[in-house]
Amino acid sequence: MQGGLSPTRGWTGLSLPARRTLTFTALALLLGGALVLGVGQGAVYVPPLEVLQALLGQSENPIVTELRLPRVLGAMLVGAALGLAGAAYQGLFRNPLADPYLMGVAAGASFGFTLTLSLSGALAGFGAGLFFASLPTTAALGAFLGALLAVVLTLTLAGGPKSGQHLILAGVVVGSVLTGFSTLLLLLDTDRIREVFSYTLGSLAFMGWRGVGLMLLGLGFALPLLWGLARALNALALGEETAQSLGLPLSALRLVLIGLSTLLTALSVVHAGIIGFVGFVAPHALRQLVGGDYRYLLPASALGGALLLALSDWAARVVARPAELPVGVITTLLGGPFFLYLLWRARKGLHWG
Repeated sequence: MQGGLSPTRGWTGLSLPARRTLTFTALALLLGGALVLGVGQGAVYVPPLEVLQALLGQSENPIVTELRLPRVLGAMLVGAALGLAGAAYQGLFRNPLADPYLMGVAAGASFGFTLTLSLSGALAGFGAGLFFASLPTTAALGAFLGALLAVVLTLTLAGGPKSGQHLILAGVVVGSVLTGFSTLLLLLDTDRIREVFSYTLGSLAFMGWRGVGLMLLGLGFALPLLWGLARALNALALGEETAQSLGLPLSALRLVLIGLSTLLTALSVVHAGIIGFVGFVAPHALRQLVGGDYRYLLPASALGGALLLALSDWAARVVARPAELPVGVITTLLGGPFFLYLLWRARKGLHWG
């Protein structure tokens, strides 16, 4: 059963506590390596020693501290938000395919964000490089409301959160429709359509220290609350009847989980555009290592999402150097085959993991 608690020992022969310790240690070390790698590589190469000296304040290097460091940290925070939201969605809907992208939430956030900017005339300043420097608070609110609209539409079309594959199908339909509306709005600003479409395909090029601060604030608010609901998610994994027998207020629980996950998704879309599959891949991969207990899976998914997006952003900057690919393209190339693999396993009647 998806999201259920794992056995004490896995295929490695290690006990589950040992696997968890090794996994969190490895994620921390890999994130440190990804930070040095991401800050040092790009259109201009900076040797690792110079990166470390700049990070430690022993030398001045604006490329490291003002350009790349906030971008890499921002990628990690956006990835953590998407990984955390994906794990929460999968636990809430007891569906291994649920994530912010497939359920249309990201497309809804993008639509709300684009509509708000279009109505305020902010799109005209996109190409001038002033877009994220003067990002209005109403744009973030618009993204959140758009994401919430997508969730409501998806649940309505699917007939509720227990509808299985219908939920994913409804999410794809809602996402496609809202993406179409966003595209229509963007076509009204044809002079800057390349920059805008680059954003909608996923880009961290506009991430600065202000974005890092806002993402950190959002994660600092949502992560403790979601982690506090981990036992409730564990109960939901055993079935709604079991959760009700334990006295859980399911309606309120769903509302809080959807609200927090949607907030994280909206913040991610505001600062990085639509980046698919991070919230889908990270919880699946980490579930194999730390088990299905959400007390461990939620923070592990956040760390895994951070690592995945940081490495994807690094690849987006170096694969076609000096040009830069949209990071959403990289995550789609990684996540798409993984998604097809899970569908193949489902058709064969194999365990989702």
